[in-house]
Amino acid sequence: MALRADRSVSMAYTAACFLTTAAVHMDLVTPFQIYFNPTLIFKRLQIWRLLTSFLYFGELGFSFIFKLLFTYRYCKMLEDTSFRGRTADFVFMFLFGGVVITVFALFVNLLFLSQAFSLMMVYIWCRRNPSIRLNILGIVSMSAAYLPWLILVLSLLAGDSALVDALGIAVGHIYFFLEDVFPNQPGGKKLLVTPGILKRIFDEPDLDPNYNPLPEDIVNQQNDNDPLHED
Repeated sequence: MALRADRSVSMAYTAACFLTTAAVHMDLVTPFQIYFNPTLIFKRLQIWRLLTSFLYFGELGFSFIFKLLFTYRYCKMLEDTSFRGRTADFVFMFLFGGVVITVFALFVNLLFLSQAFSLMMVYIWCRRNPSIRLNILGIVSMSAAYLPWLILVLSLLAGDSALVDALGIAVGHIYFFLEDVFPNQPGGKKLLVTPGILKRIFDEPDLDPNYNPLPEDIVNQQNDNDPLHED
């Protein structure tokens, strides 16, 4: 049976991020137990770090709430627009982005990958909606295409490492190129194909074209769609 619900992936990811931060805040776990560490992952088989490093946005506070709401907003907009009715493809984007970010993180010193993952989704949404005007904090009005770069500049001005933001933009661009650009080029083809198992789990099965509903089924369906019909 397909596991479908409105914004289920967005809500599940956001909830997982909140629960992870809450667990740290209540001292159930520590950041040292969940950060990305290739040595501990591959030599001590602490496999959970591959997941938890994507779920922690920092200590509970205003900054955390802002980052979580920001992530949910763009994750939700992607799921509701570009991936509407394509939950399996959305999950596959999650998996693809997570794997590529993890591979890059093996070669740089990053403790948590959630910010890169968040910016990857922001970049993909902005590239697919470049002409939409955004009002940033009621101060700056700009095209969506510039939002990822604004975030990168703000990180630099704040004295933070821009490496994690640059990684998110890079992985977002890789996905956008492979999914939206390359297949439409002369000689191009679709390289990112969602595995059938994800479609069976998350998408509704296609109706059998040879199926002929019974007359009473048609009548019942029409009655269900009629708001004036009473039993």
